[in-house]
Amino acid sequence: MDLALAEATAAGARGEVPVGAVLVGPGGHVIAKAGNEVEARNDPTAHAEMLVLRAAAEHLGNPRLEGCDLVVTLEPCAMCATAISFARIRRVVYAAYDPKGGGIDHGPRMYSQPTCHHRPEVVGGVQAQKAENLLKDFFARLRT
Repeated sequence: MDLALAEATAAGARGEVPVGAVLVGPGGHVIAKAGNEVEARNDPTAHAEMLVLRAAAEHLGNPRLEGCDLVVTLEPCAMCATAISFARIRRVVYAAYDPKGGGIDHGPRMYSQPTCHHRPEVVGGVQAQKAENLLKDFFARLRT
């Protein structure tokens, strides 16, 4: 989670919503890491999770990332949760809960839907306070 928080901090410094993600391979090594790049790319899908899934799939030469774990600083949205399922990620570990935009434990609860073909293990709330502070500080600066 510390690597994901570092990516989130860097994203916030670039003017992006401070969310970071790291994809860890079956052997425990980091395959990809990224922070949000929505503003920089003018791409609404350039969430940190999507970027690491794309980078890992390219690196491994396979769209199925079985045995891999995704660590992210904010509960993934419905778009990212669906992509995570399609990639067949083994486990999702996230920090801050997202009652408004989350897609796993809030909102559509993607992995609870009968149409979901792959349900990763999910662990939420890991170092949540650090991630929440990054987000709160970022949005407070925008309002001043």
